[in-house]
Amino acid sequence: MSEATNPLEPALKAIGRTSVDVSRHPILHGNGQSLITICRPAERGGFSYSAVWMGPSGIRFLGDPPATTAFSQGHGLTGPAAELFDRIVDSTRLYLERIEEIDTQLSDAEQKGRSVPLREIWSLQRRTALLRAQLGRTYVAVAELGGPFADKFPGLVAALPPLEAELERVQQLCANVQQALSDLILLRNAEESNRIAESANRLSATSNRIAALANISNIRMLGLTYIALLLGLVSAVVLFPNTAATILGMPSAGWVPGWWVDIALVVIAAVPFYLVFRLRWIRVILSGLPSYESRIAEGLADLPELSPEGAARPEPSQRL
Repeated sequence: MSEATNPLEPALKAIGRTSVDVSRHPILHGNGQSLITICRPAERGGFSYSAVWMGPSGIRFLGDPPATTAFSQGHGLTGPAAELFDRIVDSTRLYLERIEEIDTQLSDAEQKGRSVPLREIWSLQRRTALLRAQLGRTYVAVAELGGPFADKFPGLVAALPPLEAELERVQQLCANVQQALSDLILLRNAEESNRIAESANRLSATSNRIAALANISNIRMLGLTYIALLLGLVSAVVLFPNTAATILGMPSAGWVPGWWVDIALVVIAAVPFYLVFRLRWIRVILSGLPSYESRIAEGLADLPELSPEGAARPEPSQRL
């Protein structure tokens, strides 16, 4: 990173540190020099830094100057102590503005409800957490200014208590906004869970309804199967004597005596009847026919019959 894009670069090279060290601690020391960094939150989650470089050539300020010097004048500060105080106050003001922006977006998200994607709320949560971390960093820097740097910034120690109180207030406001965002995320997750549970319940009810109709349909098909079986047995028994009667009734069979015809028809009718109904599986099926008929009747009673008019507008209980 060049000096044009990073105003802290000359000081970092002089004390033998990098920009990574700046993010870890607000006050850096090295080569007999010190660098006090002040974080300035920008819009859309960005950050920039201003700093106080205490080197061999004295005190030097890096980065953007404060927006106003009225606060240091109110405490009677002058020189480097005044500018350092104004820079910290200006940074605190920017923190407050960013937190208020997030709070406004949170209010809009609560009013719009589910139309706001959950990922946008998570983005606000991450920005708030980062602001809160940087606020803590600034608070550490202010606390350390009352130690070995008191002689370099005359009068600054006496002006720090109200500044620390303001930082604590902004920290608490940031914590409240972060908690509100967490509550909103939990609420949205609970709503999604309830919606999924309701969909699962409706799907389960539909599956049960389909299973019930399938069982009823199976019962009806079972009844049709028994009817087809009975018709098949009757057809098998009647087929042989009917065919024999057709043949013996032809004019070409007129020479056959009548009593022979009667005997032949009786034998042809009795033998198939005996051969069919002597099978054990047929007798077992026919013996359980009364119980099958009762269950078929129950299934038919449960089967919802719809008229052509009612099929277009089914009742709620008949809908899948």
